[in-house]
Amino acid sequence: MNRSYEIMFIVRPDLEEAEIDKLIEGFSTNIANGGGEVKNAEKWGRRRLAYTVRKFNDGFYVLLTVAAQGSLITEIERRLRVSEQVIKFITVRTDEEEKRLAKVKALRDSKVKRSAQPIAAPVAAAPEAAAPVAPVAAVETAVAEAEVVEPAVVAEPVQTEGVAEAANLG
Repeated sequence: MNRSYEIMFIVRPDLEEAEIDKLIEGFSTNIANGGGEVKNAEKWGRRRLAYTVRKFNDGFYVLLTVAAQGSLITEIERRLRVSEQVIKFITVRTDEEEKRLAKVKALRDSKVKRSAQPIAAPVAAAPEAAAPVAPVAAVETAVAEAEVVEPAVVAEPVQTEGVAEAANLG
């Protein structure tokens, strides 16, 4: 089963453009002979490296987008590793990411379709089951008109026996 991969490799900066093209063509031929397909080959040009790699501070970046089997990718990685011109490489499998993005897109599309549909009117409950609700204004008016009743003041006996005994103990 062919899977999608991106192979990024950095070529020595002292190589000529013709040599870089020959190197890319050689890897593309190896992929095609192994039953894979090179979908895209991009030359990103010469860029500064983040850190020194094999005594180089610059490198020529190349990105290959490939559809191939895993065993073929293993062979391409081996060839990249032993190639004198390639100073660094990385291979990333992208088919899982494409699958995940397609799933997210389908989910978003289904949400848009659902929200575009008219909303059905809610089914009314039986009249006896619903309790009557008074409007807020009516409740506020009833509260404002209610009589204010002062609470009755009730004198409670003061307990002095326990306080006096507590004072004598200390």
